[in-house]
Amino acid sequence: MAQRWEGEERRGAAPLARDPPRGGEAAGGEEEPLLRGIFQIGKRSCNVVLSARQLRWSPIQPESRGGDSNMNLPCKEEFVEMKDIFSVKLKRRRFVGQKKGGVLLGITIFVCLKKENKLKDTAINFNNLSEDHCHSWFRCLKEILNGFPNRPKFLKVFVNPNSHKREATHVYHEQVAPLFKLADIKTDVTVTEYEGHALSVLKECELHTFDGVVCVGGDGSTSEIAHGLLLRAQIDAGRDTDYILSPVRAPLPLGIIPAGSTNVLAHTLHGINHAVTATLHIIMGHIQPVDICTFSSPSKLLRFGFSAMFGFGARTLALAEKHRWMPSNQRRDFAVIKTLASLKPEECELSFLPLKNSLQGSQENVTKVQWHTIQGHFLNVSIMAIPSLCSMAPRGLAPNTRLNNGSMALIVVRNTSRSEFIKHLKRYASVKNQFNFPFVETYAVQEVKIQPRTKIGHDTEENVFLHATSAEGNYPWNIDGDLMEGASEVHVREEGCHYTRFIMQWALFQVEKAFFEETGSR
Repeated sequence: MAQRWEGEERRGAAPLARDPPRGGEAAGGEEEPLLRGIFQIGKRSCNVVLSARQLRWSPIQPESRGGDSNMNLPCKEEFVEMKDIFSVKLKRRRFVGQKKGGVLLGITIFVCLKKENKLKDTAINFNNLSEDHCHSWFRCLKEILNGFPNRPKFLKVFVNPNSHKREATHVYHEQVAPLFKLADIKTDVTVTEYEGHALSVLKECELHTFDGVVCVGGDGSTSEIAHGLLLRAQIDAGRDTDYILSPVRAPLPLGIIPAGSTNVLAHTLHGINHAVTATLHIIMGHIQPVDICTFSSPSKLLRFGFSAMFGFGARTLALAEKHRWMPSNQRRDFAVIKTLASLKPEECELSFLPLKNSLQGSQENVTKVQWHTIQGHFLNVSIMAIPSLCSMAPRGLAPNTRLNNGSMALIVVRNTSRSEFIKHLKRYASVKNQFNFPFVETYAVQEVKIQPRTKIGHDTEENVFLHATSAEGNYPWNIDGDLMEGASEVHVREEGCHYTRFIMQWALFQVEKAFFEETGSR
């Protein structure tokens, strides 16, 4: 025989233990109880009280005999916040192969627990053999859970089967889909078959029927879907998609399940590279704004994105893409070593508009923000709207910026020796300041224009691709880990908080500027 939760199989989980509120406050405060009842939790019978905010319980004390003072000691009350519960099921005992019916054993609640940045799910069994009693509690618990407004009921899911070691499909079916099913979330799944597949689906599908979009893949897949959602929003609003001055807000949030090689976007949003954590953030309906940028030529929108690199970072990616037959880690290391061996600066003109509140001086000077221009030979130029955390850069590629502070970090690495440049790169993996070099400059900016002055590429077999693209007047860019060929001049604008995640997870586009707010989740 086996236990079932409304016909669903699930592995058992450890019981939850919680301390009561501090300062002597009674759990639940002054809130009026909705239900009271008796359940067996573990091996003890407990008084259980349900309110709109908490579910709390304490063991029933037997009557004392013979003046035994130990029998009158107060029992520790335990509780769980309703906002931390994501599912409730009726628990039944069924024989193997039995799909319906079975002996009712009680109810089971499924709770989202947090330890630092990691989330996990656990189950608590409330045993009671009364059908009427359990159904009454089940209906009341479901009504409370259905009242949380941000929790999705129907999701459009994109799975990139080619991400990293082709493990995205396994990640979805083994870790993500069971949690969605447990939370009663319906899904419509598209397994992408080629680059741009998700973009084409987003342009045509009935987005209004979904509560959100989920990407199971790496940075390239996520960036493509983010771009597609924003592009679809412009189309629906009747905007010119060739040149966008002020994008409109997209209607749906975007959830990111990490299944790529670096997962910079997911790691930055969640604070951890963990598929279950990402899934639970989606289920719980947590929200976090995230900045995004537009990348444009002088006459055309190229794409929306979160971060970009020009120079070393872009040429490394271009070389890696040329050797996609290699395993991902081997391909990345090969490209870095080869690009370092032929390290060469690019002559560029950089123009940028500083962030207003980053300027020092009088209010008059702050108001009159002017474009700044720097010229020279640069080994790498990075433009980051988010901190861009990953395993190789635990502090982030741009640790001085935030998810939604309405600005971008411009990081310029001027020409220097190969050995000094390597020292700079190694600093990203340590706790030391990677910008504490005389050849590295950082700026907080609103807009950036980059105009290369020389052709990119070298006459080697590994760089034929680069030479060919530059001969056409285009230059490689690394946009969120995706290779893009940019025109001779690229204009990057910070467009405010277009993204929102279900705390560290969803992305919802909005045009309005937003200030960073600590939610207690990071």
